[in-house]
Amino acid sequence: MDYSQFLAMKQEICLLVVFLLVFLNDIFMPKRVQAKIGVITCVLFGVYTLLCFFPQLMPDDAESAFSGMYETSPAIIAIKNILNVGVFIVLIQSLRWSSTDAQVIRRGEFYELLLLTLFGMYLMISARHFLLFIIGLETASLPLAAMVAFDKNRYESREAAVKYILTAVFSSAIFLMGISYVYALTGTLYFDQIADVFNYYGTDAILLSIALAFVIAGMGFKLSLVPFHLWTADVYQGAPTPVTSYLSVISKGSAAFAFLVILWQAFGTVYSQAWEWMLYALIILTITVGNLFAIRQHNLKRFLAFSSVSQAGYIMLGIVSGEAMGLAALMYYVLVYIFSNLAAFGVVGAIENATGKVSRDDYNGLYHTNPRLAFTMMLAMFSLAGIPPFAGFFSKFFIFTSAISAGSVALYVLVFIALINTIISLYYYLLVVKAMFIKPVDDNTVPLMQSSCSERVALWICVAGIIGLGIVSPVYDWLLQICGC
Repeated sequence: MDYSQFLAMKQEICLLVVFLLVFLNDIFMPKRVQAKIGVITCVLFGVYTLLCFFPQLMPDDAESAFSGMYETSPAIIAIKNILNVGVFIVLIQSLRWSSTDAQVIRRGEFYELLLLTLFGMYLMISARHFLLFIIGLETASLPLAAMVAFDKNRYESREAAVKYILTAVFSSAIFLMGISYVYALTGTLYFDQIADVFNYYGTDAILLSIALAFVIAGMGFKLSLVPFHLWTADVYQGAPTPVTSYLSVISKGSAAFAFLVILWQAFGTVYSQAWEWMLYALIILTITVGNLFAIRQHNLKRFLAFSSVSQAGYIMLGIVSGEAMGLAALMYYVLVYIFSNLAAFGVVGAIENATGKVSRDDYNGLYHTNPRLAFTMMLAMFSLAGIPPFAGFFSKFFIFTSAISAGSVALYVLVFIALINTIISLYYYLLVVKAMFIKPVDDNTVPLMQSSCSERVALWICVAGIIGLGIVSPVYDWLLQICGC
């Protein structure tokens, strides 16, 4: 075996080094050093994230290893860097929560599990063989179940963990069933070889549709696509807020990137024959159902859960075009979504840590008691709704533009339906803004509170991202360039 192939996995190796340093600190260091494990993890991961943006780590062309099972390229590295930014914000947001009396004894495990799931997501994104993809998928999924159950003394957390692990098991089984059909049709698990077989020999249309239905259903659970979304609200509500924010952004973003790679690299040659109509149906159902159910929610974690279901539908629009423009739009959308959604969860987490309140009614008159938190939440809601000039408007504009770039009538109809749903989403996002700025202060309103330094830093980063990405267009141009446009 040529061990020099591991040099292609620079980001994975660096992440493992960070993981091992955190692990060794948690096991062997004295208690006064262990008490700073959250800060140490943030510093180590922050340095690693900065190093990943250095051009020396970015190859000029695609590199592969292990007989083509693993691949890296400038676009793949950029995708991982986008996820790193989100993870860094989540780590900062979790510092106060992990230092509470209930979590302090096991906070080391939280950071180790989080880094391990990110490693699995790296493998999913770089995999070009279904065996490596499944290894990454399970590496990412199983530690997440433990993270969801981290508040083990709370009934809601235990219930959420059971629902999540059962969903993960069944979705993996469905996905593997689909892969077994694909292997029976093609005799290979390499993405490019599967595409070559379909392109050259053709295949049984019925059996291929069944195989793809299983594959899309398995990935649909990870992305919370309708009708595979029923676990989302309960898990988001029951899990600790830092874990919920990680699930809603990092897990969803990595699954979207991996889904795009699978559909276009392995099944792109049978797009119009087999899975085009499936994708259109999933997008319409996901955006519409997510919006309609979000309107009915009063618990803000459940509200953001259905909001994330709807956002997953918009993210899927980037997969429709399948070209470099679609990949760039998808990357930009996920980057903006990271700042917007983590800003919302940062406010929810700060208020929950201080008061335990998570209902929308508790936010009545929040501007009068905590104006900075209300302003941050307003920016997050405006960006998620796609109101200009904030970053969310441009992310939706680019994702819609990439979807209609093919020019078919069906895509125009699809984007039109998505635009109508954007108006619906504007209504329920403004309900939160109305509660904070228009409704009067009552007995349930969150009182004046002081956020921790780490919570404020995380929120500042998110606000800078929401405003900055709405102004600095070269970010999208850079993504287009590295994607090959």
